[in-house]
Amino acid sequence: MTASERREQLVAVSRGLFAEKGFDGTSVEEIAARAEVSKPVVYEHFGGKEGIYAVVVDREVQALTGALKGSLAEGGHPKVLVERTALALLDYIETHEDGFRILVRDSPVAQATGTFSSLIGDVATQVQHLLEDQFTRNGLDPRPAPLYAQMLVGMIALTGQYWLDARSPKKTEVAAHLVNLAWNGLKGMEKKPELTKPR
Repeated sequence: MTASERREQLVAVSRGLFAEKGFDGTSVEEIAARAEVSKPVVYEHFGGKEGIYAVVVDREVQALTGALKGSLAEGGHPKVLVERTALALLDYIETHEDGFRILVRDSPVAQATGTFSSLIGDVATQVQHLLEDQFTRNGLDPRPAPLYAQMLVGMIALTGQYWLDARSPKKTEVAAHLVNLAWNGLKGMEKKPELTKPR
């Protein structure tokens, strides 16, 4: 096995272990045993568990970022953008189950950037600009658009976490229900929402 092939093997093995056991539950010994190499080989390629974890997380962040940004890049009607974003996240979960489990799990080496929450925040910023335009066109104050963007993207992300384990209903049905709530809820927004006063 070449050095490059060995490195990829170690990443693949580690990705599976981190998804299964988390960062704390995975040891360099386990990574080495599953890859059928000695511990020094793992240290030689990555410097330790933190190094290999950083590579795994970075690759997953890039894959998910590409999927979500791609769903927003083409433009179009806001409802279609919500549909595409929901489907992009669900597609990623379906094809990168281990990666998604790693991204949503807390770990001591997670930084403020490059985590699932920071990635979702980046997507919410893009959605914010779309919502500001929609709000202005519909005679609504665009200032709360950042808040609505966080709600919308958060709703999709949390539903994705639920669907990861449930896997029911079908992905397209989940996306349709997400869009139904988001779109039909947004369609009838009040200009100045207030909570109902207690009697």
